[in-house]
Amino acid sequence: MNKIKLFFIVIIFLYSNGYVYGYTVDIKIKVGNEIITNIDIKNEINYLFFLNPKLKELDKSRTYNIAKESLTNNLVKKKELSKFYDLESDLSLMEEVEKNFLMSKNIKTKNELLNILKNNQVDYATFKDKLKIETFWNKLIYQKYFNNIVINKEELRENILIQYKNIQKRFAFNLSEIVIEEKFGENINEKIIKINKSLQDIGFENTANIYSISDTKKEGGLIGWVNDLQLSKQINRSIEDLKIGDVSMPIKLRNAYILIRVNDKKELKQEINLDDQLNKIIKKETNRQLNSFSMIFFKRLKKNIEINEFR
Repeated sequence: MNKIKLFFIVIIFLYSNGYVYGYTVDIKIKVGNEIITNIDIKNEINYLFFLNPKLKELDKSRTYNIAKESLTNNLVKKKELSKFYDLESDLSLMEEVEKNFLMSKNIKTKNELLNILKNNQVDYATFKDKLKIETFWNKLIYQKYFNNIVINKEELRENILIQYKNIQKRFAFNLSEIVIEEKFGENINEKIIKINKSLQDIGFENTANIYSISDTKKEGGLIGWVNDLQLSKQINRSIEDLKIGDVSMPIKLRNAYILIRVNDKKELKQEINLDDQLNKIIKKETNRQLNSFSMIFFKRLKKNIEINEFR
């Protein structure tokens, strides 16, 4: 299909969906046989602003590049998912995912969500498609790698009991993270210096969006509330003396480093159910291992798909 035909098809599509743009539609990236246009990138920027408003503080070239990468990654995932799933099925699952999203954002009703999306110039269909891709991607990773997860439950239980006995006061922390991959042949110290400068220049959330390899990057690295029993000894030691707003020194975790910011902190007065904490830690460790498998699998997929950028 030549460029002129493609131009008219895209224009008709945009008009049919109620959007009119006053500029030319250009192809910017081709992922396999799928295309990304300048309109797609503009809409993706709006979606990323909806997830993390602090991105508006970045210069346009940076937000443009973040949006390009986000769209490209989405298409790579969607192409793989189409081999295994009918993405229009399992509507009940998507209803539950959307409900959980609303709770995580403290959005009370769907109408409230629709108003927020409208104010951010984000189409509801786009929002649903994003949730759908991430939901089915997580489902695929779970099905492929769950049997590869290794967790020593007795060791975790013993660690919880030791921590519980040794700590007089219990605390809950609201945390954000930046996870930095340690690549072979890369000078990690130079990378950390660059990240520390970025923290000073553009803040934690925007630095997370640019440099972090964790899925939390889309929301500025936000982890949320966890209590001290759910954190490893290493992380507890690294953040126990931090004040609200402080960022930890880089913490080495296997083949990555993590920087943690304490957004808030409160002392826990109530008695803690140790079995409940064990289950939460097991879930957290399961997710950590699945995220690691996800990154490895995704990199392999992306490496094996043809991606072309156009000026």
